[in-house]
Amino acid sequence: MKRAIILASGGLDSLVTTAIAASENEEIYLLHVNYGQRTEKKELECFEKICAHYKPAGVLKTSIDYLTKIGGSSLTDSGMEIKDFTGTTEIPNTYVPFRNAHLLCIATSWAEVIGAQSIYIGAVEEDSSGYPDCRESFFESFNKTIALGTKNSFTIEVKTPVIHMNKAEIISKGIELEVPFEYSWSCYRSDTEACGTCDSCVLRLRAFKKAGVTDPIPYRRKTL
Repeated sequence: MKRAIILASGGLDSLVTTAIAASENEEIYLLHVNYGQRTEKKELECFEKICAHYKPAGVLKTSIDYLTKIGGSSLTDSGMEIKDFTGTTEIPNTYVPFRNAHLLCIATSWAEVIGAQSIYIGAVEEDSSGYPDCRESFFESFNKTIALGTKNSFTIEVKTPVIHMNKAEIISKGIELEVPFEYSWSCYRSDTEACGTCDSCVLRLRAFKKAGVTDPIPYRRKTL
């Protein structure tokens, strides 16, 4: 049986990735990790709705909020300001140091136990904030790490189906797969009304506009 674990944050990219994984596998398992981010309450709410929609065979909700003690990111450190979108190519302070490695380690452990051959993550390299742990080369390297560090009774592969898509293409793929976009959240600042000015909000708003679709979530301000 083709089983897959999906890292489902409640965000747009992971929602579409969940739909892709559901179309490619017989069983899906959804993993949500709280890492102390400001909008965890809203992301968890979205995750619960996504689970109700896709009806996974299994669900795991866990926490690595020790990342707030490590700090270094405005998403987990209330003393750091989340800046408005500037379009710069520099890595923004919303980058959580090596976060995806933490998430993938949890998913790999679970995959060994339940016999899941695939781990899906909605990482985007082409049209994103430039986080280093969203690069294709990082996931290629992590697959080698999995091969070296697991029992090898079966192959476990990290899959990144949207990594070379831009945000508008991701939305178009979601439309094709009848994704419930209203169950996703992207804002870095607020869990009640999206700010519309942070990196994630601006990239999302521009993508919906380019795709010719109305974004169903509420915004305090729409910056395009």
